[in-house]
Amino acid sequence: MQGINIFEIKKMKISLLRLVVLTGLLFSCKSSTEPDKTVTMALQPKSNSTVAGSALFTEKKGTVQLKVTLSGLQPGVHAIHIHEKADCSATDATSAGGHWNPTFSKHGKWGEGEYHKGDIGNFTADAQGNATVEFATDQWCIGCGDPNKDILNKGLIVHEKADDFVSQPTGNAGGRVACAGIIK
Repeated sequence: MQGINIFEIKKMKISLLRLVVLTGLLFSCKSSTEPDKTVTMALQPKSNSTVAGSALFTEKKGTVQLKVTLSGLQPGVHAIHIHEKADCSATDATSAGGHWNPTFSKHGKWGEGEYHKGDIGNFTADAQGNATVEFATDQWCIGCGDPNKDILNKGLIVHEKADDFVSQPTGNAGGRVACAGIIK
């Protein structure tokens, strides 16, 4: 019976090391070339408003970016939130439910103390009623399946007034003037 010599063992170790390195490179290349996840939607006017617009959610490298473009608003400050459901069927958008709050936190200002995952904040419409909202966070994902992060099947709501960041549970932001379902 013939045994394996030391030279063959070294060759096997080198081959195994190469396999491990190549496997690591393969998986790291796969994750870096994974396509960005996006969801685009049109906002529907609600509560007898004339508000219209579009929203784009894009996830890149663990961060979700939101860009919303709106028209038909009353000039001034308005709130925007993510709500529990992607249901805009009610004329006042109440079918979208309350603010998305998977962690059961108090309503507040994003990044300061307690806040809902859907508490995006306020923005200002210009004198012509136009506005752009941009927001980014690593606390959301698109279709990852994590109930504390996944924004799919939620609703995006624009409110008639500013969020006061204090009143529970909605910030006293008034009626819902636009709604869109976050659906792929």
